[in-house]
Amino acid sequence: MTNPLASGSLSGKNALVTGSSRGIGADAVGFFAHAGARVVINYRDKEARAAKIRDGILADGGKALIVGADLTNSADVKRMFDEAESAFGKLDILVMNASGGMESNMGEDYAMRLNRDAQVDLLTTALPHLADGARVVFVTSHQAHFIRTTPTMPEYEPVALSKRAGEDALRDMIGTLAANNIEFVVVSGDMIEGTITATLLNRVNPGAIEARKQAAGRLYNVAEFAAEIALAAVEPIPADHTRLVGDTSDFTS
Repeated sequence: MTNPLASGSLSGKNALVTGSSRGIGADAVGFFAHAGARVVINYRDKEARAAKIRDGILADGGKALIVGADLTNSADVKRMFDEAESAFGKLDILVMNASGGMESNMGEDYAMRLNRDAQVDLLTTALPHLADGARVVFVTSHQAHFIRTTPTMPEYEPVALSKRAGEDALRDMIGTLAANNIEFVVVSGDMIEGTITATLLNRVNPGAIEARKQAAGRLYNVAEFAAEIALAAVEPIPADHTRLVGDTSDFTS
């Protein structure tokens, strides 16, 4: 897919994307790098994949760093930001992409720990590492963003509720962010074909993604949604701090 960001438009900027060893995060970090940004690739346990992305960026003449960090581990998160600033300086773009909750054997409270508690800790820890005028992008789904008014698939509901709780908690920080001249925007999209969440959901509810695709008309793929995230990091922020991607008629009617 063509990079939505102009070549050189992010020269001199630093960007960190959580959960960027694969999928949406990997494509987003690629867009930033090819626009000239120095990028930090975060992974939890897929070091080889993260290294492959880094090596590709370096081969293209860019600058990239990989940092392993479990976002539910505060010490890991602090080390990640310390390493990022030591390598490149303060961050101009922070994309809060990593999420989950449908994984097995992670505990009943894992979705809330990752999608709410860890996100608040992440942003709180990031504050001193963000540059003046930095932009924070929180990635979510329509199923989570609209969960208070529009029911979702039962199998996804715990994740949706935890993602919405995380979004609400981060929105409560907008005043603090603004006082530090840091911008905040939420990017919400429908289910994305090819993501881990979609794969796991389809495993417990066969046909769920195809049914959602039929209802929506089309679903964005990984690269298309990553492009929207990249644009959200640079384009003017809507008054409600929310960038809705694709059709929302099923959620707002």
